Amino acid sequence: MHVFVTGATGWVGSAVVHELLAAGHRVTGQARSPDKAAALRGLGAGVVQATLQDLDTLRDAAAAADAVVHTAFDHDFAHFIAHCAQDQRVIQALGDALRGTRRPLLVTSGLLGVRRGGNETDLPDPASPRRSEPAARALADAGICAATVRLPPSVHGLGEHGFVPILIELARRTGVSAYLDEGQNCWSGVHRHDAARVYRYALEQGAGVPVYHAIADEAVPFKQIAEVIGKHLKLPVASRGAEHFGWFARMAGADMAASSAATRALLGWAPVGPELIADLDQPGYYAR
Repeated sequence: MHVFVTGATGWVGSAVVHELLAAGHRVTGQARSPDKAAALRGLGAGVVQATLQDLDTLRDAAAAADAVVHTAFDHDFAHFIAHCAQDQRVIQALGDALRGTRRPLLVTSGLLGVRRGGNETDLPDPASPRRSEPAARALADAGICAATVRLPPSVHGLGEHGFVPILIELARRTGVSAYLDEGQNCWSGVHRHDAARVYRYALEQGAGVPVYHAIADEAVPFKQIAEVIGKHLKLPVASRGAEHFGWFARMAGADMAASSAATRALLGWAPVGPELIADLDQPGYYAR
């Protein structure tokens, strides 16, 4: 299978590229810059050098592939609304390239707005500015083989530059590893290589359902995350108000526990990587 992957040098996208190549698939990856393009070529992947604004280029690359995985998203949270709209335009362009075929498109989204303990049948919050999953559902309603892979708030592993590192840097800056209220809101998690296998399995099985959950740890109390960070940074662990977290308060206080039972049963997927707390208990997570 020839798979076009957007965000192919990103945290999740690069793991998907490795997984697909190791399984014998051919991969073309989108890269924004010459150095990132060179890194992809070094892995044995083809390259389309483009940004997310280059819709015609992305559309052409999708049209030339047997399947598409969309992992790219601009995580500049100062312009989050604009980047959500951009993401929707990219998904529509990728879907247009696959119209009239049964070639699958997997779109990446998150769990924010899905109820606590939610499963693959739950719908996302319609008020959320993130339009990835609604865009994929609209394509599916139009007869395109589009599905969503929901990722938990922590897609972890050494070298991560996602939400947990934000908490680590906040703790360093403020001198306390904090949680909101009692810290009993839960995050879910998955090791990045386990997440990558969900994408591969879903493609190989035809992306036949609307939503997959790439979730290994289904419910980790946020206080436990704060405690392991505090332990390694040798900082106190304490409850703080929303103002302590600033723009990140909604994520820090969100309850994003969710089940992946249906995904595991459907794909035959079982996570094998370290669990979230075990991963965070490695000194390498705190290296600068």
